Amino acid sequence: MKNSDFRPRLKGNKRIAYDYINKQERRILVIGDIHAPFTLDGYLEFCKDTYAKYNCNQVVFIGDIIDNHYASFHTSDPDGMGGGDELDIAVEVVKEWANAFPVADVTIGNHDRIIMRKAFDSQIPSRWIKSYNEVLGVNWNWTERIVYDSVQYVHGEGGTARTKSKNDMMSTVQGHIHTQAYCEWAVGRNFKVFGMQVGCGVDGSSYAAAYAKNFKKQAIGCGVVLGGHTAINCLMEL
Repeated sequence: MKNSDFRPRLKGNKRIAYDYINKQERRILVIGDIHAPFTLDGYLEFCKDTYAKYNCNQVVFIGDIIDNHYASFHTSDPDGMGGGDELDIAVEVVKEWANAFPVADVTIGNHDRIIMRKAFDSQIPSRWIKSYNEVLGVNWNWTERIVYDSVQYVHGEGGTARTKSKNDMMSTVQGHIHTQAYCEWAVGRNFKVFGMQVGCGVDGSSYAAAYAKNFKKQAIGCGVVLGGHTAINCLMEL
């Protein structure tokens, strides 16, 4: 029997809930900054469970797939891994994510860009530089910004999601700010838009996150956007 032929014997609220979770629309899992190889243990499983829980059919990584701590524009830990070792482990971490979510969009983050920026500053022509997919062994769609169902997805270096959604008059989902996870609606006479910060999946105890040890605690979580009309923050139990 085909799934489309399945007719559950549900009534009332249970049938309404079943029809809602199976509605034919985009159901996007938005994964926070993972900063491989400094990703929090358990975050991948949490995202996989969230994908299943909300019957998602699409994935957007909100950026900072890799940390590139060794090449940071800020001070790097002198006792940390060298560039080759960090990249080798990051590639293995990213492969686990690619196995779970082989088809995905990625909004390029500031940490993802570090090597490209340094090559640019060194006047190295782009033809000498490998793509993200080549380096990480994945087949994802890397982009600065992507729009689905009139909702824009960006990494978020330019400020908060609540501010960008109001400035652009467009619902906005972003990451970058590790300590924030929320969805806030702005409603006018003829419009309504939301701004959503999805949180992150960074291991706050890693040396790569030491710069933030005296900041607010990281908001470990992801987001789900249903058909562009509903945005849900999902926070991981720690």
